[in-house]
Amino acid sequence: MLTTLTSILPIFLIIALGLALRKGGIPSTDFWNLNDKLVYWVLMPCLLFTKISLAPIEAASLGLYSITILGGFVAALLFGLIVPRLAGFSAPPATSILQGSARHNSFIGLAMAANLYGQQGFDIAILATAILVPVTNIVMVVLMVSTLQTRSSGYLPMAILRELARNPYVIAILLAVLVNRFVGDRIPVVHEISDVLGAGALPITLLAVGANLRVRAMAARVMPIVLSFVGKMMVFPLAVLAIGLMVGLPQNVLQIAVVYSVVPTGVSSYTLSKQLGGDAPLMAAIVTVQTLFSAITIPISLALLLPLVGSVTAAVSN
Repeated sequence: MLTTLTSILPIFLIIALGLALRKGGIPSTDFWNLNDKLVYWVLMPCLLFTKISLAPIEAASLGLYSITILGGFVAALLFGLIVPRLAGFSAPPATSILQGSARHNSFIGLAMAANLYGQQGFDIAILATAILVPVTNIVMVVLMVSTLQTRSSGYLPMAILRELARNPYVIAILLAVLVNRFVGDRIPVVHEISDVLGAGALPITLLAVGANLRVRAMAARVMPIVLSFVGKMMVFPLAVLAIGLMVGLPQNVLQIAVVYSVVPTGVSSYTLSKQLGGDAPLMAAIVTVQTLFSAITIPISLALLLPLVGSVTAAVSN
């Protein structure tokens, strides 16, 4: 556990630094607002394109990996859909619980995989991003619109489709898959540019995650925060572990999948909630609480789950 803690501690210290910089007005509030757009439109798409387009993708392993990652997502999604309804929450807070349960912070997952397992871990984790990002964006938008449709204007579904069509992450991943499939090698100039820009994505994004935390939002309602925490920090990783063991995912790949699954919900959940008429203050509270508490829950979860991966896979192979 100590090794895991020391490996991921720098990630959360960088996030804390981002929060401290924003509170200190360094460099300015306007900078952090513009920084979010830079990461969203340029840096992270370049990182996704570079890594996925050059990744050695094996169809068999990728299929089992996809089943495992998407299985965890579906389990958390069902939890986030059913439990709020049973608890009697209205549509806006229910959608916040849904996003808090099933969305993921890819940036923290990628950084953890790299710190714990090096370049191989990062390459495996980037494939999880390629699998989850398009699916998550499409599913969440469709479910939220259908849930909040009484609050939505008639042209909103078409507007959402346009937004999905120009989503930079989705575009970057689709282009990367095409290059990987039909080119299979570096493209001169294109990959040099994406290498340079993508190299700055993770550190800048982690700072931005911290800068976007709203500690005062933690005073919001307790029950929705707890439910989303259970969905994301318990249902999601346990489903990934169970499905990965059932389908026989290789040990090193399953370990990365587990690492990737224990991260908090994505910061972009707040933006989507605000745009579609959800409970944005509650969503901000959920993001903040999960991100802050993940500094404690992630080491504990990995200390419990990763040895289990090794022991079960060893027992199966024997």
